[in-house]
Amino acid sequence: MAKKIQRSAPKAAQPGGQASTEAAPKARKGRVSAQLVTDFTLQLATLSEAGIPIAKSLAILEGQARPGPFKTVLGEVLEDVSAGTPLSEAMAKHEKVFDRLYSSMVRAGEAGGVLDKVLTRQAEYMEQAREIRSKIVGAMVYPAVIVLVAIAVVSAVIVWIIPRFDEIFRSFRITLPTATQILLDTSRFAVNYWWLVFGLPILLLIAHFALMAKNQPYRYRVHGLVLKIPAIGPVLSRSLVASFSRTFGTLIQAGVPHLDALAIVRDSTSNEVLMEGVENIRKVVREGEGIARPMGETGLFDDLVVNMVDVGEATGELDKMLLKVATAYEAQVDRTINAMFKLIEPVLILVVAALVGFIVVALFLPLMEIMKGIQSA
Repeated sequence: MAKKIQRSAPKAAQPGGQASTEAAPKARKGRVSAQLVTDFTLQLATLSEAGIPIAKSLAILEGQARPGPFKTVLGEVLEDVSAGTPLSEAMAKHEKVFDRLYSSMVRAGEAGGVLDKVLTRQAEYMEQAREIRSKIVGAMVYPAVIVLVAIAVVSAVIVWIIPRFDEIFRSFRITLPTATQILLDTSRFAVNYWWLVFGLPILLLIAHFALMAKNQPYRYRVHGLVLKIPAIGPVLSRSLVASFSRTFGTLIQAGVPHLDALAIVRDSTSNEVLMEGVENIRKVVREGEGIARPMGETGLFDDLVVNMVDVGEATGELDKMLLKVATAYEAQVDRTINAMFKLIEPVLILVVAALVGFIVVALFLPLMEIMKGIQSA
């Protein structure tokens, strides 16, 4: 076996590799950001295009990297490549950093002698995926903050404020309005059964995430149910179609065989319904048929996508058609999400205002009766 390479700089291997071997597992505990991998991919593509050998390019990038998990991974990739291992095989050993899609595209680039172009495409693909995720997360931040603040404020009012009013109303022995009585009953229930009101939702969430992580049938049912939710389901469905088209088209463009590309798409998706659909497509394609017909039979792709794929197969430009579909659907998803969240924000504000208004009115109606009674007395 080749000796360990010093991590701080691309120097020759040294026999004292025990310290670095012990330090590597600690470094791997950290998480490598997608942006870091994207920047590395662009830099590696630039160096490769300039004619610099892969081993020397890796040594340069490893030497420039900051100490941390990614530097450790680059050092191990450099070690394997220097020992004669292909770059794709060396990257495949680190699936948490370079996933199967990444290593497969690198393998296709190595086989076709176009590694620099493939790396550039991969970096563009990763950047586009990052932008879509950032837009979705950014659009969700404000509504999520509103919901969390509203839940916290209403919970505090129900648990600590309303019981004080309950004591006042009991001391005056007045007949309470229906709205006030409902509010007080809700507060008493929340105070007496706080472990049920606040603990049960947390337990349900924990059970849900545990089942999502370990139970495939449950995960499949949840994914299928989400796709049927009005307004949300169609957006998620178009997002899945865009992701499938972008990944599949990029792999075909890089020279990956169709069956291998479908297997990579199947393994890289997190939606069980799409995973099953892609596997069904792959089974039919393995028998020698085209892709368009089984895509239509899955029910996940509309007629426009199926027809464009059919035309792409007939003209030999399947990769271009898939990338066009991905671009169009990504734009649709972006517009729909922006419109939805522009509508959700005022709706949430109105709901919170109505809830707060109900609490205020329900509490102050009895107080007004008490004040009238005191004035008349």
